[in-house]
Amino acid sequence: MFSPFLKPAALTIFLLLIAGAASGQSRQLRVCADPDNMPFSNIQQRGFENRIAELVAAELGAHLTYVWQRMGRGFVREYLDKSQCDLVIGIPTNFRPLLTTRAYYRSTYVFVVPKQEKLKSISFDSPELHGLKIAIQVLDENYTPPGTALSRRGLQSEIVGFDTTGKSAESIIRAVAQHQVDMAVVWGPLAGYFAKRYDGELKLLPVEPEVDPPALPFTFSISMGVRKGNIALRNELEHVLTERQQDIQKVLSEYAVPELPLGTQEGGSRAE
Repeated sequence: MFSPFLKPAALTIFLLLIAGAASGQSRQLRVCADPDNMPFSNIQQRGFENRIAELVAAELGAHLTYVWQRMGRGFVREYLDKSQCDLVIGIPTNFRPLLTTRAYYRSTYVFVVPKQEKLKSISFDSPELHGLKIAIQVLDENYTPPGTALSRRGLQSEIVGFDTTGKSAESIIRAVAQHQVDMAVVWGPLAGYFAKRYDGELKLLPVEPEVDPPALPFTFSISMGVRKGNIALRNELEHVLTERQQDIQKVLSEYAVPELPLGTQEGGSRAE
């Protein structure tokens, strides 16, 4: 409480502390996130992107709030561009509609197979794939990159599509564990998180090579994204990624995210 008996120097320090506290309390960090998209985020804030958002807010001295919304068509225009939220925690590096940070992790699609399989590596050209039931993720009635790669090789009849959103997120991993399909090709963070639940029954093998010619990628670098023009926040986030790098890596490890080395080309969008 303010006192009229404080000495001038003490009063100055006291007022600065009060101003700093008020400033810290007034700053909001509004994160756009999916309310039901484990292991990334959910409304109970149990996903690894929720954990990373907490680290970011703490480092910035901001109060973390969420704008819960699925990231579908028009998402950037309606939420980021209209300043409904400030930040998306996980977005592909150099995603053109947003200003992105440098990448903070890089992951890959993986083959998920029963552990007893003797395979040490596998590719879409492996003859063993013919005649198998191969589970893939289906997004908005479109194949993810593995589905496209299989179709290019005439393996459409081997494909079994799975919705891996919301409560169905684990279904594709469960199908392999329960031998409903022979294998699956799944985005690494989702595969690693749910495979942990099956007590070593499953094996994850990275999809190789990283690109199916001429230009179908299976590995992606992930950054944070802000509204175009919000250079100040982007730069603050870059600082957080440097200062809290070890903490972020610890979170990714806890969620069993398969990581690949970040290359020197993994910088974010630099548009000023």
